[in-house]
Amino acid sequence: MKSVYIETSVPSFFYETRREPEMIARRRWTREWWEQRRQVYDLVTSEAVVAELEEGEYPTQADAVALVASLPRLPIPDEIADIVDTYVSNRLMPRERLGDALHLALASFHKCDFLLTWNCSHIANANKFEHIRIVNTRLGLFVPALVTPMELCAEDMS
Repeated sequence: MKSVYIETSVPSFFYETRREPEMIARRRWTREWWEQRRQVYDLVTSEAVVAELEEGEYPTQADAVALVASLPRLPIPDEIADIVDTYVSNRLMPRERLGDALHLALASFHKCDFLLTWNCSHIANANKFEHIRIVNTRLGLFVPALVTPMELCAEDMS
């Protein structure tokens, strides 16, 4: 079975409450994938995702945390800090958003087939993928597919 690293934006969008059409569409795709297609994958997450979901206060916080509560957590070995530093120094990920670099580092280090996210600015960004591939290859790391729930739904249907 292929493995999927669940990044913070996925449980967040599962419980999204904003009414803009784009937000409604992302919530719909997230729920469709989670409810109808996730069973064919090994889902994993990390303590970093749980910590991000627990930050601040928002109405659906408990639900978002509960959605990933039973998922296995990937360990965060010491080497991950060096990978994160490399991503930041090579401008793959912004310094002010170290969580994005951490998610990519974990999915790459643990050889997850997919990193599932709605973060299309810093992670699932086609303009960054080649740069990510080059840096990961130099580091001897696996390169996960960086996808949204919508894309993984389409992948399932082929």
